Amino acid sequence: MTRKKNITAEKIVDFYMNDVLLEHTPKSVYAFADKHNFNEGDFYQFFPSFDRLEQEIFALFCSNTVALLVKNEAYTTYDSKEKLLSFYYTFFEILTANRSYVYLKLKGNKNKLESLKLLQELKKEFSNYITAEIYKDGIDFKNKNINKLRDKSVLEVSWIQLLFTIQFWLEDVSKGFEKTDIFIEKSVKATFDLSDITPLQSVFDFAKFLWKEKMPTS
Repeated sequence: MTRKKNITAEKIVDFYMNDVLLEHTPKSVYAFADKHNFNEGDFYQFFPSFDRLEQEIFALFCSNTVALLVKNEAYTTYDSKEKLLSFYYTFFEILTANRSYVYLKLKGNKNKLESLKLLQELKKEFSNYITAEIYKDGIDFKNKNINKLRDKSVLEVSWIQLLFTIQFWLEDVSKGFEKTDIFIEKSVKATFDLSDITPLQSVFDFAKFLWKEKMPTS
């Protein structure tokens, strides 16, 4: 049988996500390639394993978000807070378009460490975005070691914020995930208010929102 010659990373991703969602998780790369009529070696041109493929899928959600943002001419005129809000809204639109897969891999996986491992490449992509677009003009403490610590702290806080938002979105049952939009707006505003050492009203507002969402309803 003649094998497909024009296999791409995008096609492999589509094939894999579709198979997983239809409960046909491949037993091996050979079986996966054979089912979709391409050479096993072509898979390894793009991904060393299924584990890495799954990590790259989550990273693609981020890189595709950034690609969409930079296509918008208005984006270049945004300040850091507007850019981060745009990132979050676009990123979660992409996640929502792929919610069944994301939910299966994150919410359906009881092993939290394994879930975090899935997000390793996403963390790298997101950290690159944060460094290049959001906090590129951080305070210069005139000390290389302190500046390195500052940059690491900013990245970790930003990453934790994204993880919390993903978790909230996974549990959100509101129409059109409108509560996730509110979460994003309030959390990003609170983050920038804290970094600017401005009044903490938005932080309290965000805390109130979280408390209300987590309180049991009678």
